[in-house]
Amino acid sequence: MADLGTSAMLIALALAVYSGVTSLVGVRTRNSAMVSSSMRANYLTAFALGIAVLALVLAFLRNDFALRYVAQHSNLAMPRIYTWVAFYAGNEGSLLYVAFALAGMAALAMYLVPRRMGSQRPYANLVLMLILSFFIAVNLFMASPFATLPVTPIDGVGINPLLAHPGMFIHPPLIMVGLIAIAVPFALGIGGLLSGRIDDEWVDAGRTWGLVAWVLLAIGLLLGAWWAYTILGWGGYWAWDPVENAAFMPWLALTAFIHSIMVQKRRGMFRLWNIALINISFILGAFGIFINRGGPVPSVHSFGASTLGWVFLLFLGVVAFASFGVFFYRFALLRSTGSLESALSRESAFLVNNLLFLGVAFVTLWGVVFPIISELVLGETITVGQPFYNSVNGPIFLALIFLMAIGPVLPWRHATWASVRHAILIPGIITLFITAAVVIIEVRNVAAIAGIAVSTLVAVQIAQEMIRGTLARHRATKSPYPLAFLQLVGSNRPRYGGYLVHLAVVMLAFGIVGSSFYSLERDVILSKGESADVGAYTVEFTDTTTTTFTDRTERTATMRVMKNGSFVGTVEAWHGVYPSFNMLSTRAGIRSTPVEDLYVIYSELQPDGKTAAFRLLLNPMVWWMWLAGPFVILGTVVALWPARQRAVAVVTSPSREGALPSGGAL
Repeated sequence: MADLGTSAMLIALALAVYSGVTSLVGVRTRNSAMVSSSMRANYLTAFALGIAVLALVLAFLRNDFALRYVAQHSNLAMPRIYTWVAFYAGNEGSLLYVAFALAGMAALAMYLVPRRMGSQRPYANLVLMLILSFFIAVNLFMASPFATLPVTPIDGVGINPLLAHPGMFIHPPLIMVGLIAIAVPFALGIGGLLSGRIDDEWVDAGRTWGLVAWVLLAIGLLLGAWWAYTILGWGGYWAWDPVENAAFMPWLALTAFIHSIMVQKRRGMFRLWNIALINISFILGAFGIFINRGGPVPSVHSFGASTLGWVFLLFLGVVAFASFGVFFYRFALLRSTGSLESALSRESAFLVNNLLFLGVAFVTLWGVVFPIISELVLGETITVGQPFYNSVNGPIFLALIFLMAIGPVLPWRHATWASVRHAILIPGIITLFITAAVVIIEVRNVAAIAGIAVSTLVAVQIAQEMIRGTLARHRATKSPYPLAFLQLVGSNRPRYGGYLVHLAVVMLAFGIVGSSFYSLERDVILSKGESADVGAYTVEFTDTTTTTFTDRTERTATMRVMKNGSFVGTVEAWHGVYPSFNMLSTRAGIRSTPVEDLYVIYSELQPDGKTAAFRLLLNPMVWWMWLAGPFVILGTVVALWPARQRAVAVVTSPSREGALPSGGAL
């Protein structure tokens, strides 16, 4: 497997370099045959890396401990189901996974990119192959997963206990792919600049791939929150951890980009903004890879020790310098065809939206790099905690959610205050009534009230838009209401897909407000048969079971749950003791409802075997955060779903793949 994997990676590197070089030479010499050859080499690169991935997976399945990476991240006691998790548990495997994912997306993007982009296409391929070549070279020569041990051990070390969780099958792959997927819209934008064709041909493809990267990061972040909530044993889901932030920052910049690029598509504006935003997104993505794979700051989400920090820091510097170097080189050509006509317009709302998202991103960036700066300047590491992030970013998020209610109802070009008041009158009145009801039931925290108010305004505004549109469709077509609603969504998929995502944000906001301001927590020690109260719940410790494996001891506590004196079910809280890692891993027992989560952590079993320590929490509204995930996916699918187009008969001259237009600027 070692020889097969190494050979496949060498071939992949040669193909990537060849594809990049022939793209550049072909486009400069107007040699369409060479450009076509570069594209075929692109496709073969993904195939070669796929063979390397298969070789490593087979090595894990065969317990081939002759490979250092397999020995470090698996053992004979590891359930086979966690082979995929072990594959990317360390730097070597995760870099191979990133390279394979990038190769696959680069091949797909270049195959699907419109031929009308002409010379932009080979330049975009050049950028993608340069990035891919870097990752393959680092993986092959500095962190190879196929390096062998001088003596083959009988057994391996085993997988990190925190990775033995269902969330790890999806969360890390989505985050890693999401970070590197930003390379595709980045390459499309930079490819346009390099070609000298400063037009809007790249907008549709850039928006599509930007949305793909965005949704991968969004779902990855939600799954990471769920993983932290269920396994880390602290009852929370987000702590502004550096690795969390490393994926969150490019997601924020991408959010600004996919909003802003709609203005370029509709009005021919924000060309400068959009190139700058996709540059910033990719730079933050490269910074995220540096944080994840370089390990400059400690994190509970980081599992791979690394000495490669300087390599990824160098890559980050080159990316930042090169991307903005090209940007300023073509700066004079990045003029928009439209102009901002009014401060009260949808374009202005998008501009404010951009500024707010970047504000959150750079506040978060400052919090992440401050420990590194303090270490360099003061000689001691000063970390930035949750209070800083919450106090600075909290008000910005409130402004963003409020803008979600106002921005979509504003017309393009210009609006009047009277039209805005008319659009939000009914949602505003309903929001006032709901906010008053919240205050009456003795919600007194100002931040919580503000969060509930703006989130309610967004939800009611979206409901009003959808109800009005459905009624209008029903009257016009006489279709049943469900069909009229589907017709409405199909008539403007980007708009209504965006509304579904906005509803997901509202669900997240309600979950965050409820769990952040009104959770209850209690630590107790119980003997079998004893109970403790938390809120309206009574939790009784009824039994514990112990199972011993070669590398761990697992214990499960069964808890009988009563609410207001009535039996509502049982929950099981689990922990595992891993002597070789000197670690206790936990999984919470959770009874989840739309109103609240009862959350039980089994901390430890006392020496007598009958008494145990537990942490009991009551977390309101967390259920809504996990429901937001399907709405994010659904909204993105709706926004990306291609609209039906009428067939139009056209006569075209035969052309070969990669042919360049005779008038294309080089």
